[in-house]
Amino acid sequence: MNRQLPLAPVIPFVCAPGYPFAAQWQAALQAAMPHERVVALDTLDADARAACDFAIVANPDTRDLATLPRLKWVHSVWAGVERLVEDLQHSPLEIVRLVDPQLADTMAEAVLAWTLYLHRDMPRYARQQAQGQWLAHDYVPPQEKTVALLGLGELGMASAAKLLAAGFRVAGWSRSRKAVPGVQCHAGEDELAAMLASADILVCLLPLTPQTQGMLNATTLALLRPGASLINFARGAIVDDEALRAALDAQRLAHAVLDVFREEPLPAPQWQWQHPRVTVLPHISAPTHRGTASAIVAANVRYYRETGAMPALVDKQRRY
Repeated sequence: MNRQLPLAPVIPFVCAPGYPFAAQWQAALQAAMPHERVVALDTLDADARAACDFAIVANPDTRDLATLPRLKWVHSVWAGVERLVEDLQHSPLEIVRLVDPQLADTMAEAVLAWTLYLHRDMPRYARQQAQGQWLAHDYVPPQEKTVALLGLGELGMASAAKLLAAGFRVAGWSRSRKAVPGVQCHAGEDELAAMLASADILVCLLPLTPQTQGMLNATTLALLRPGASLINFARGAIVDDEALRAALDAQRLAHAVLDVFREEPLPAPQWQWQHPRVTVLPHISAPTHRGTASAIVAANVRYYRETGAMPALVDKQRRY
């Protein structure tokens, strides 16, 4: 008589309602951990939900998480977990975020690409084309321009390496002191102004925290060199939108490349869509790669199964 093998443990995948890539994520996660069963939450009955002590999530509705009564922790497939932290701030649920080296490489590629876009005056030449204007401008080599990075974590350091290799002067700012070869490092509130004043192109890579919310406002934007540009690849709420608009309208800032916004998708009436000195991107600077991300999640799940210990957890106070 054949003995039936026990079913593999169930891991619910919980995502926002209507998320268009739910099936692709579920398939990638399942392929990365064949000895588990990764299933959509809505396929589980009450008994199955009661047996789950962790879940894999992508911007979940916390009401869905509440249907898993034994849940202890969730593993996000995103690196940015600010909204999840906010939603679970007063919950005992622990959060694990994605830490993927591929993400840093992808972000660094985007930082270099859009820095070169600004460095070579692409927005100005696009405006001239629209006006049928044939006019060349002086070329300034990268060695004469400073790209300033707000944030010197994994993303900032990977970006600094690519910018240095391209010949730019690179400055960076972080809350605690960092030492990055080739980078003029600044730290703490007392050194922020000096770093901003050095910037020809400012790149924001900071996490969204109570301290960074609204950090780029009328006061701080005014510290940038006249004609400087901004790239925001962090979070929309770090920038005071009206202060940015005023700086662009007055041409104190030459251009802003914005990949993140307070509300996403960016609503059609918002001024950024039509502003001649703004490039709007649909949050594409560092998309998560499902293959590498799923392998990292699988390794964390395996660690939990073998040891009973949760992987490295998000600090809910720091929000990352």
